[in-house]
Amino acid sequence: MSEEIRKHPLNAKGKYYVDQDNCTWCAACIDTAPNNFNLKEEELYDFGAYVFKQPETLEEKDLCEEAYMCCPHEAIHNDGE
Repeated sequence: MSEEIRKHPLNAKGKYYVDQDNCTWCAACIDTAPNNFNLKEEELYDFGAYVFKQPETLEEKDLCEEAYMCCPHEAIHNDGE
């Protein structure tokens, strides 16, 4: 049985997204790819990191891929191209 992924509701549509149930607010993704990830903290039901902008340049793609690979809680996902 596979675990259901609950995408953060603020994720921009596209290849990368954050699973809101696994995000622990560590902000590693924001440190790695600040042009693409952000953190929402205001409301308990809608919190954590999310992809506010899908990568547009090769540099942004590389940094998003690095954030995906380095997320300590495997909260970032990549659906491919």
